[in-house]
Amino acid sequence: MSDRIRVLIADDHEIVRQGLTTFLELQEDIEVVGQAADGEAAARMAERLTPDVVLMDLVMPVLDGIGAIARIRASAPSSHVIVLTSFADDEKIFAAIRAGAAGYLLKDVSPQDLATAIRMVQGGEPILAPGVARRLMDEVGRQPEPANHLTEREIEVLKLIANGRSNKEIAGDLTLSEKTVKTHVSNILKKLHVADRTQAALYAVRQHLVEP
Repeated sequence: MSDRIRVLIADDHEIVRQGLTTFLELQEDIEVVGQAADGEAAARMAERLTPDVVLMDLVMPVLDGIGAIARIRASAPSSHVIVLTSFADDEKIFAAIRAGAAGYLLKDVSPQDLATAIRMVQGGEPILAPGVARRLMDEVGRQPEPANHLTEREIEVLKLIANGRSNKEIAGDLTLSEKTVKTHVSNILKKLHVADRTQAALYAVRQHLVEP
């Protein structure tokens, strides 16, 4: 059927991939077009297959789920990514949403609710597990303006990160020790709820702290 929703499953556990595939193939309007056992493979397969929906675990070898989401959104922007994970900590939730995830579900979701979520995301509606939605709303409600997020020094470090400077180079530019720079970088990632330097750099560009 040409109007089936084409799904790519990315999970490092074969039993999970096979279980999801077996269930989803029972749905008349869903077709599993591929399986990936690591984030790098998922990103490559998404670029090649351009699935409608990607089910993405976050704890993945080679390239983690957050990095894979960002890669997929860049190379296959028509593909919607639903995080399907066992973890609901704030850092992962916010990093996944910032990376471009259209949904965030926990692995205790019922099979039918998962199928419904796939259809909703394909139709352009974001989907969040109830607990995740509450955390996201709480964060949006209490999060300060970007200018208040970071200290003046952290903004200096972020600008240099966005310009591609290494920790050693930043230390030299700001006359700091590398250890101090590492602490600043760690604090920046935590405050921005991002997983790595690349996402921090993208944040800096979006906030017009540096030129793209």
